[in-house]
Amino acid sequence: MSKLIYITNTSLDGYVEDETGAFDWGNPDDVFVPITELVRPIGTYLYGRRLYETMAYWAAPSENYPPEHRDFAWIWQKTEKIVFSRTPTDATTGNTRIERDFDPEAIRKLKRESEHDITVGGAELAALALEADLVDECHLFLNPAIVGGGKPAFRDALRRNLELLESRAFGAGVIYARYRVRGGTP
Repeated sequence: MSKLIYITNTSLDGYVEDETGAFDWGNPDDVFVPITELVRPIGTYLYGRRLYETMAYWAAPSENYPPEHRDFAWIWQKTEKIVFSRTPTDATTGNTRIERDFDPEAIRKLKRESEHDITVGGAELAALALEADLVDECHLFLNPAIVGGGKPAFRDALRRNLELLESRAFGAGVIYARYRVRGGTP
């Protein structure tokens, strides 16, 4: 059985975007290689529509990117992507299909049948997966910024116990923390 993993960059106060929708406060260059290594073995990305539209940047031919980004682009392009969107949209990238509704039972089946781990991306989609007890691990890149509001990495009123499995600090002050999700509390 594969794991479902939530990987996200977040501010120190827990936001993936500030109140304007920006995430330019992060330190992507500092963690680009570690994130590439995290996603290398992934078999499927589950995306919300907005994150998918942002990530579609990586669909161009790999020679269009700086040399240090080409490996990530190649990995992203070859990996299966499932985009959950109620807004009528077409897949604009290869290896991508659109689903109108998030079906927890379909994701459980995907986890049972997949030979590779799966990631869930987009805070709103991750919240649905966490609420359905589908997420096995959270991989957080905590950026040294306090943005004071915006889109939270975790939905209010969601409660789960986590077990720290690994942590690492990077030169620009980013901290990577990998947690096992141990479930909610009654």
